[in-house]
Amino acid sequence: MRRDPFRRQPHTRAQGREAEERAVEWLCQNGYRILERNVEFKSGEIDVVASHRGTLCFIEVKARAGDGYGPAIEAVTHKKKRRIARAASLYLVRHPTDAPCRFDVLAMDLVEDGWRYTLVKDAFTA
Repeated sequence: MRRDPFRRQPHTRAQGREAEERAVEWLCQNGYRILERNVEFKSGEIDVVASHRGTLCFIEVKARAGDGYGPAIEAVTHKKKRRIARAASLYLVRHPTDAPCRFDVLAMDLVEDGWRYTLVKDAFTA
């Protein structure tokens, strides 16, 4: 069961890495081609950059082990969206493209039998 590796991690950053591994597997199984992971800029970070049906996707991954703070999808705040959008702008300066771009959010909530994935395509605009 995938629950154990996530919960065994020593801190939230390690849990995030574990969840991101599961997220990347899920994205690949659902037609995404991963281009880069953990792209960092001073203004923010992009968890996953991927291509999906000709569209460049900047994907934010959020995982929650319980519902004490609400579902994972609620963790993507307005402030977080701004930071992702700034990072995406910088990414596009370094990697110009004519492809359409969008921001997706993959929320992962740990339930009794594993992860429940919620993908929101085109979740917000810059």
